[in-house]
Amino acid sequence: MEIAGRVAIVTGGGSGLGAATAEYLAARGARVAVFDIAAAAAQATATRIGGIAITGDVSDGPGMEAAVAEVGERLGPPRILAHCAGIGTAARVVGRDGPMPLEAFERVVRVNLVGTFNMIRLVGAAMAAAEPLDGGERGVIVTTASVAAFEGQIGQAAYAASKAGIAAMTLPVAREFARFGVRVVGIAPGLFATPLLGELPEEARRSIAASIPFPSRLGAPEEFAALVAHAIENRFLNGEVIRLDGAMRLSAK
Repeated sequence: MEIAGRVAIVTGGGSGLGAATAEYLAARGARVAVFDIAAAAAQATATRIGGIAITGDVSDGPGMEAAVAEVGERLGPPRILAHCAGIGTAARVVGRDGPMPLEAFERVVRVNLVGTFNMIRLVGAAMAAAEPLDGGERGVIVTTASVAAFEGQIGQAAYAASKAGIAAMTLPVAREFARFGVRVVGIAPGLFATPLLGELPEEARRSIAASIPFPSRLGAPEEFAALVAHAIENRFLNGEVIRLDGAMRLSAK
């Protein structure tokens, strides 16, 4: 699908991978709605790219339903969803202070996994109701998993579980949405230079960075954004989760 002229929703667009993706899509001619839980951050990105800013929690059903409707009213039917919103945590299941609080696990799963599903269902419904484009395509959904979905480290039980859920639902949702002409692609980034990295312990960051074979550096958010754009434009790419990690494989810790 061509990006120019399309309406795109980018969640987590106030910083990191989301901000880079919003900027990249806008530069390619998309009309971008920047979603973020931080109002000032969303507005800052939207101002830079000439888009609109919408504040909210991606796991909030009624709130996001209203937000998607607002995008339709202000920009037109969404054709692209780049879902980058997410949180991270580092905690052992059983640590020095005893079991990990159940609420901490639930929060990560709710924001990352439930939030992803919430946006898929709402934007997917809006795409399904839109007029088909060339070739019967109505839209493209790109989600953000993580290499932790496949090799989660010690202390990443909640994060890995949430990201594994995103990876696992890519194919069944792509199969279901095929009848609408909506493709679904997941990206599993490795170690990128984003604010989320700062939430990992220093030891974990060093371990991950040392394991990147080539190029031996952190990923640039613009490289993630470029892959989002490719997923949108490549009409035969569907139902797949793509690792973007410089051939990195996470160690146990």
